[in-house]
Amino acid sequence: MKETRYYQVAEHAFSVTGEESIFALMGNYEPFCVGSNQIVFSLTITDDKAPVYIEELRQNDEGQTIICGRTADGHPVYEYRWQNKMVGWLICSNDYSEGRLVIVGPQAKMVLNNALMMLYSLSTADKGTMLFHSAVVSYCGKGYMFLGKSGTGKSTHAALWLRYITGSELMNDDNPVVRVMNGKCFVYGSPWSGKTPCYRNVSCELGGIVQLSQAPYNKIRRLIGVESYAVLMPSISGKRWDKRVADGLHQSENTLAKTVPTWYLECLPDEAAALLCKEKICDDR
Repeated sequence: MKETRYYQVAEHAFSVTGEESIFALMGNYEPFCVGSNQIVFSLTITDDKAPVYIEELRQNDEGQTIICGRTADGHPVYEYRWQNKMVGWLICSNDYSEGRLVIVGPQAKMVLNNALMMLYSLSTADKGTMLFHSAVVSYCGKGYMFLGKSGTGKSTHAALWLRYITGSELMNDDNPVVRVMNGKCFVYGSPWSGKTPCYRNVSCELGGIVQLSQAPYNKIRRLIGVESYAVLMPSISGKRWDKRVADGLHQSENTLAKTVPTWYLECLPDEAAALLCKEKICDDR
């Protein structure tokens, strides 16, 4: 028998409707459970037939492929593949307030997480909300995010803070959420945390953002103006060719770049790098 459960991430609520077997896959969402609430989107697990669609974009990442397209009647559709085999598909309303998901094969948790992340990021893009690809720690009441391409060392640098900087805590290791509210920026934990199981329903004001780059030395400098904006964009999930999504993200990114200090850290994976970073972004502002 199907049931509906409600979750809230960064103060945006959403619902999931499915069989008990679906909720058995959602242990990472338990800290975010809420009662019935006003929602930004709903996801229903269905048994719809595979859609016919026109492909718009294809993204490949470590064995999984997400194909974005539109059905004949203009609805957004996403096909999920694992090792070149279809494992599910998601059909959305045009404003991403509703989604119907079909899961096929053994990669159910991956498909479900991807669908919820996609609906979340796209339905909230015009609500001052950004889903980041980032690691984030809290320290002295503020959050500090580390950005960079996969393999750059975001998780490693966050771990160095936890090891060498007393009082720091991991908020999320892969996909934190940032919200702009009343001219201030706040960072939140989420149910999506990559390979590190850190699913914390916590939040704090965002104190700084650091773009990481591997180097044989440790050096940090402050970014200003368009430099700040430029390092933010690649780390934020969004469908940039959708005007509503693009306009909403642009407004949020612009506010973020203007109000939160942004830094560029070239570094080694060592204690000195973490201490230099902390000294500059927390103490020397």
